[in-house]
Amino acid sequence: MAAVAAAGPMALRRAAAVRDRGVLTRGILTRGGRPRPRGPLPRTPWTTRGPPPEELARAVERRPVREQVELDTITYAGRQYFVPGLARPHFPPWDRGWHDPRHSPGPRYEEMPLYQERGCYICHQGVRMLEGVRQAQWLTKTKLVEGLPPSVLSIVDNPAHQLEHYEEGAKRAVSHARFWDTREVAPRREHYCPVLFEDLIHLCRSMAAKYPALTKRMLARNYKISATWERESILLQVRGLNGILMNSMAPIPPVASKEEILATKEHVLETFYPISPTIDLQEVNVYKELNDTGFRDGYPYSHPHTLFFLESANVRTRRFRPEQLRAKMLMFAFGNALAKAKLLYGNDPKVLEQPIVVQSIGTDGQLFQFMVFQLNTTDLISNDGIKNLVWIDSDQNLYEKAQCVPEIKKRVVTKPAGIYGFQPDTFKKFLALYLHGTV
Repeated sequence: MAAVAAAGPMALRRAAAVRDRGVLTRGILTRGGRPRPRGPLPRTPWTTRGPPPEELARAVERRPVREQVELDTITYAGRQYFVPGLARPHFPPWDRGWHDPRHSPGPRYEEMPLYQERGCYICHQGVRMLEGVRQAQWLTKTKLVEGLPPSVLSIVDNPAHQLEHYEEGAKRAVSHARFWDTREVAPRREHYCPVLFEDLIHLCRSMAAKYPALTKRMLARNYKISATWERESILLQVRGLNGILMNSMAPIPPVASKEEILATKEHVLETFYPISPTIDLQEVNVYKELNDTGFRDGYPYSHPHTLFFLESANVRTRRFRPEQLRAKMLMFAFGNALAKAKLLYGNDPKVLEQPIVVQSIGTDGQLFQFMVFQLNTTDLISNDGIKNLVWIDSDQNLYEKAQCVPEIKKRVVTKPAGIYGFQPDTFKKFLALYLHGTV
């Protein structure tokens, strides 16, 4: 014991523990009792088949922390002001005692009279298609042809159908929109894009003295279109506001011949699997299957001629990219043609005896997109049979740059203000689409 005392307090504690247990050891504390089994676990229902399902469900069940430890929620409701560390109180909805339409949640979708179990995919003016024209082709069962049709190109190439001094007039229209019609040093796109459109339309209207049939047209703004069709068990609809529509009293004659229409049977529509063709479209359950041109019966200018889309947003991200703009032009040109076809020939799917042609022009004030669409059939369910046709002439610059402020380096004007890279052929195509169907 003297040796243990000399060893220190730790040895004394260890020796006392050994004395109390009554077990003689050599400085190593061991657990008393039966030795721990080293073999396999005994065969019980839990070790052979695992715990019962209800025990597993109870273990996996996620309960809030407050239910697990049985705590009461302490909020700052009694103090009537925010207190850090206390929970946010939840009050019952306040009943004001009368119906306020500005603060009414409205009925549930299932309670609305137009609610339907089958969903409908809507294409409106805010839809930006991921796959662009390819996606619009599949949705409208359309074959794409690059460039403008021969009937339009013949107007472009014929000098007899050109406006006198058209190049000077178009350049003057660009200068008026970019320089003269503003007090700002550099006008914004939302200002000069509509002004340029109005100036170009004014130039085209000056041809009415030579072609009196041009006076039988009308521009319609803020009208609403609605066209419904089915595509491979998918219900689709084009509806709502769209571009500025120029109507005429006489329709545009068919662009493609009957042989070209019959040849579309062999065309195979391009798919973009695994992307769904309805991506980016709005799926709704409250809708009405409606086909409406947006004009009353008896309206004298009842035939759609050309749709104009102006991308005049100042911020680039709010404007449609050229590919998205072309897809939007195709969808709404198809919607106007389909609504007119169902008004004339009924809702039964069929191959049209007289195809319907609708044109479309899109611009951001500098870059132009030209399109001619011909609706050949309203049988759009399957991929077989006759298909519709569209001609697209894309990315045509009217001018390269409008220099609003001259560039000066070392007190020398290196680049004066003005229009650079002007391309009059773009205006010739604009004028040809305007004259198409009259000359």
